[in-house]
Amino acid sequence: MSEVVGVALRRIDLPEVTLHVAEAGPQGGPPTILLHGFPEFWYGWRHQIGALSEAGLRLVVPDQRGYGLSDKPHGIAAYHLDRLAGDAIALADACGFRTIRLVGHDWGGLVAWWVASQYPDRIDRLAIINAPHPGIVGSYIRRHPGQWLRSSYVGLFQIPVLPERLLTADRCRALRQALTRTSRPGAFAPSDLDRYVEAWLQPGAMTAMLNWYRALAQLPRTAPPRVRVPTLILWGKQDTALQSGLAEASLDLCEDGRIAWFPNATHWLAHEEPAAVNTALHQFLA
Repeated sequence: MSEVVGVALRRIDLPEVTLHVAEAGPQGGPPTILLHGFPEFWYGWRHQIGALSEAGLRLVVPDQRGYGLSDKPHGIAAYHLDRLAGDAIALADACGFRTIRLVGHDWGGLVAWWVASQYPDRIDRLAIINAPHPGIVGSYIRRHPGQWLRSSYVGLFQIPVLPERLLTADRCRALRQALTRTSRPGAFAPSDLDRYVEAWLQPGAMTAMLNWYRALAQLPRTAPPRVRVPTLILWGKQDTALQSGLAEASLDLCEDGRIAWFPNATHWLAHEEPAAVNTALHQFLA
């Protein structure tokens, strides 16, 4: 049961994987794909789905590969950013969408940036919530030691097996605490966290989720492609994991972009200020 009004759930076969997908909104509305980040699944967009579908957008909201009820292929190479971006395009193809509006948060934002850079002719508009363009992350960290410190957990995730044990122990206590500790009070209700735990404890899910981080080392260190599509970056400035300078560095890659700052919001902006986020997305995407 979806527990989000107006949502239909189904599985969609793609060339490499089968994704579990939530759908909402009118069939003839502008096609819009929402990509969640770590450690969420489609339910992470629960505050946006109703408002955006009522605004007329046709929403397709997957559990990305490795997450929730979607397939969890083995091996780190299966989670290379090129393959994650390919899933978004394959999902659009499977739904019959020639072009899409694309929204991403956190890791879903990195994927969305990559899709817009690699497949610009398939993207009408791009909206990003607290996620840097993957092409600028390495150079930014080298120039900003403070961001290196904030990203140190990524090094822990490279260790085999141990992170999975730590993050799944005691019904994923560490992850539950991480969400509540890095967000404003009330952003994640106990019932929401129960849904997340159910997704995290799916067979193979935690290893697959961490393999997204482990595959980062496979990215080429070449000049990042510019983003030609109209782009809106929404950024909570109290993000404890990502410095605001990452948003500005990402904007520098955009030919037609702007940033909307949320001074009091954290990394979990869409949960903390859903009304403002929904209005901004509606005005930009519809």
